[in-house]
Amino acid sequence: MDKFSRRHIIRMILGAGLLLPSLGWAYTGTNTNTSSDVQLSELLRQADTPASANEVWVLIEDQQSLLTVYRGNAELARFYDVRIGRGGSKLQRVMGDRATPQGEFHVNRFNFNSKFDIFIGLDYPTPRHARMALESGLYTQQDYDSYFDYYRLHSSPPQETVLGGYIGIHGIGEGDENIHRNFNWTNGCVAVSNQEIQELASLIDVGTRVVIR
Repeated sequence: MDKFSRRHIIRMILGAGLLLPSLGWAYTGTNTNTSSDVQLSELLRQADTPASANEVWVLIEDQQSLLTVYRGNAELARFYDVRIGRGGSKLQRVMGDRATPQGEFHVNRFNFNSKFDIFIGLDYPTPRHARMALESGLYTQQDYDSYFDYYRLHSSPPQETVLGGYIGIHGIGEGDENIHRNFNWTNGCVAVSNQEIQELASLIDVGTRVVIR
């Protein structure tokens, strides 16, 4: 199946409101006493268990500066010297802190004309990040409700809330390779070399699961 067909199908699923419940993000419209940050931490500990033997998925490990692509449990590619945001990585980031969000995401777009060579967009902030924001007070109930209204209307999360957005995996473009080798330099995205982003884009597709931890 080509990329256009896959994207079209996924957009239809999102538009029908079917994908959110299937991923465990059932929206009730009310606050609860559950701790989403604890739930997300537990999810990340278990996230290296593939959904099936044929699932192609990506694991990004902050402490090891490592990005690995798997099919099931079999390694397809491994990239070293992976860089993240200047603010490190966090379970709960906010706009402007230049931190890379931790969590389980899915690829929702490709930009092959990016200034960073290729930009692979992720569906941040996820519904779980929205729930964390509500519980921590970053989101009001109105903000939380508006998040889901936007998601259902556009088949993607809003990018301009207090949680920020426009998070993805990208190359260096015409940037300084020496800076890339030695520093975390992005505004919250994950960066690899131009050669690596091209290889990564050839291995994954819209809908691919990406774990950042």
